[in-house]
Amino acid sequence: MSTRSLTRHNRWDIFIHWFNAVLWLFLTATGLALIDNPAVNPLGQRWPDLWRGILGGGGNLLVVHEVAGVVWVLGFVAYLACNRRGAAFFLREVFRVSPARDIPWLLKKPVQMTLGEAGLRWLGQDPTLPPQGFYNMGQKAFAQAAVAGGVGLALSGAAMLASHLILGPGAQLLVSWSILVHYLCAGLVFAGLLVHVYMAAVAREERPGLFSMFTGTVPEDYARHHHRLWFEEVAGGPSRKN
Repeated sequence: MSTRSLTRHNRWDIFIHWFNAVLWLFLTATGLALIDNPAVNPLGQRWPDLWRGILGGGGNLLVVHEVAGVVWVLGFVAYLACNRRGAAFFLREVFRVSPARDIPWLLKKPVQMTLGEAGLRWLGQDPTLPPQGFYNMGQKAFAQAAVAGGVGLALSGAAMLASHLILGPGAQLLVSWSILVHYLCAGLVFAGLLVHVYMAAVAREERPGLFSMFTGTVPEDYARHHHRLWFEEVAGGPSRKN
């Protein structure tokens, strides 16, 4: 078994990952608290009441949510400004899909995780998963949803903020549509996030990928098995001994 580690993420990638995670958690919590209707709020009325009690009312809650949203957008602006090459690589990789390779992986992986290779054989499928690149198709699917949802959240949030600060009561129609788009985008990303967290934190075989978001590196054996196409590109490149 190899003891080498391969560099996978730089410090800006690690920063934006955890920055996004923390802000997303806070924005989701405060966003749900803004739904002051127990008939449609999945957490009931206690959650909005809790946050309003902490912050001194719904007006303050809205301001805190807006400020957090602005900070979230500015964090990504800083990331794009300081890590343009890394951001371009990320976007290129997550939107580069090979149907012949990635779709079979996406169909086989859930069966493998739940029923094992025996389950794939029982279904008449080759248990060998197609090789993946820097991101596997599951990661690509989540990243695509996160990018699309994030852009939708930023734009709809900006529209609501502008109506609140600049446009005034005359922008009611814009606000109504922006709220709808905002919550639809939040729901899209949150659904993908649940799968992402499970794959990263619960699925044991995927945990080196989670640890790489702290260390920036992954074991060579993990890279060879889970990201073979990427491994073959970098195996002869820079790596460090443990």
